[in-house]
Amino acid sequence: MSLRRTSLSVAALVATSALVAGCAASAPAAEPVKTETPKGEVTFWSFLSGMADVVAAFNASQDDITVKFEEIPNGANGGYTKLSAAIESGSGPDVVGIEYDRLPGFVAAEQLAPVDDLVSEDILGEYDEQVRNLVSFGDAAYALPYDAPPMVIWYRQDVLEAAGVEVPTTWDEFEEAARAVKAVNPDAYLTSFFTNEPQLAPMSWQAGAEWFSVEDESWKVSVDDKKSQEVADYWQRLIDEDLVKAQLGFSDEWTADLNSGVVNAWVGGSWSASALKTRTEASGQAGKWIAAAPPSWDGEPTGALSGGTSFAIPENSENAAAAAVFLEWLVTSPDAIEARGAVGTAYPAYPGLSDVAASVAPVDYYANDIYEVFDEASANLGPWAWGPKYDLTATALKDSVTASPTLSEALTATQQATVDGLEKLGLDIKD
Repeated sequence: MSLRRTSLSVAALVATSALVAGCAASAPAAEPVKTETPKGEVTFWSFLSGMADVVAAFNASQDDITVKFEEIPNGANGGYTKLSAAIESGSGPDVVGIEYDRLPGFVAAEQLAPVDDLVSEDILGEYDEQVRNLVSFGDAAYALPYDAPPMVIWYRQDVLEAAGVEVPTTWDEFEEAARAVKAVNPDAYLTSFFTNEPQLAPMSWQAGAEWFSVEDESWKVSVDDKKSQEVADYWQRLIDEDLVKAQLGFSDEWTADLNSGVVNAWVGGSWSASALKTRTEASGQAGKWIAAAPPSWDGEPTGALSGGTSFAIPENSENAAAAAVFLEWLVTSPDAIEARGAVGTAYPAYPGLSDVAASVAPVDYYANDIYEVFDEASANLGPWAWGPKYDLTATALKDSVTASPTLSEALTATQQATVDGLEKLGLDIKD
């Protein structure tokens, strides 16, 4: 495979795949075959639930384009490995869902087409700047954002009231609330810290950290920077003092703890609403839960995303023009949000879609207006970029949280593992 080096600006992606050394360019996509009305067949891959119904709605809405849908495993179960191999072999889809933290790796491997000239003019300008930045590398966008799920905290309102505390607005107040809950019931915890799905990335983002940036055309990795260490030390103290419960997220034990009142809050995302309802409704908890924006560290409200998915067009799509028509409809049409139904709690990234998303979401289960909270939690997103091979970082973080004596040491180990892994891929890392 030939080596290609180009110079990118500080704001650009500087990355490679495992098979390419050096800095990958923002390669121009092949010019799509332009027709007055794009037509033909489009293949669509996604791991998000409900997308088969979305495709059915699109196909029924017009006669020119037929979308064939295939559900693939999520990234943790091999979906991205399958996707990468399919694109390389020429058997990949025309449209595919990729989470924001994995998107830079596909761009670096030159497996995606820039979408700027494929979708309607100025559509990207409608997005929040920080959300748009998550899909933009160099001077091109390589996907359209689908959702922008803010980090939120779900609380048992009745438990807070019984402990005599208000919804925390600062992390100091959050700690005080944890102590108050413990004082009322020594067997109870305000919340959990997931050891298998540590939320240290969005929590560090929300605290003002930036784990990845580009300086002098080299990657700077700052997983264990001062602000991230402060977050880690905070949660370590709460764990050590038995104020939060360290446990496996999404496990049977955690579900049982939610239903029995052992665990009474969840640091999650807007997508958590459906999952929380599913796990707790059998124990009669309707109307007991509320959503809240995350507490602030310094009195100024700041936000972060917890997950999120974009949709992209692989660089070797055989019908990019038709794929772009479906792609644009998928992320901007109210009909697409409505067709997906109540299988998730989408907080759409494209403006103007929250009302229709709320109309099909399980909002009645909660004691407050959760979409109003989502708006509040999304209003102050800080700067953030995902690394060129974030799967290295995510794996190291999970392993280190389990193996290290403290969360601070886990961040340090993750920092070293990330730097070592990226250097092995041939990237320049700035100290």
